[in-house]
Amino acid sequence: MEKHRCGWCLGDPLYEAYHDEEWGVPVRDDHTLFEFLILETFQAGLSWITILRKRENFRNAFDQFDYRKIAEYQQGKVDQLLQDAGIIRNKLKIHATISNAQAFLKVQEEFGSFSTYIWQFVDNVPIKNALKNHKEAPANTDLSDRISKDLKKRGFKFVGSTVVYAHMQATGMVNDHEVGCFRYEEV
Repeated sequence: MEKHRCGWCLGDPLYEAYHDEEWGVPVRDDHTLFEFLILETFQAGLSWITILRKRENFRNAFDQFDYRKIAEYQQGKVDQLLQDAGIIRNKLKIHATISNAQAFLKVQEEFGSFSTYIWQFVDNVPIKNALKNHKEAPANTDLSDRISKDLKKRGFKFVGSTVVYAHMQATGMVNDHEVGCFRYEEV
């Protein structure tokens, strides 16, 4: 019998694998949180499947999302990234990635880890919604507004409320799997 999945991922094996294995699973690892933050910022204005298809290219182009290295990028590396057809070549988003890596390091310094910082917003417990259909999921919430404002205050860029909410969904801070989805109870 076919497993019931959230409607947004159906029909594409890459999307379904991402849904089944990663989306909504609580992430506490700073490296993975940074990767998702950067992928979400590049996704702004585009579809998530576009980003997923380029994910390995992003990993290779951005030193496996090593935020310490990215924080040190100079103009030569920016120029190289702008020539890389395997990623989204958006100058503002590339510069934002560098400043986000720098801000990420400052948050780690202040809180011990980015995970400690970001998970405090949900008291370290995922919010469990009860969506019958994925289309009921909000694009943003009061909480994502608040996190977005705090991130911006700390120097992060391209972290509007919608990007933040997508990050919360991807990293399991909020469980927006449909209640009928086989992953709803698992995550």
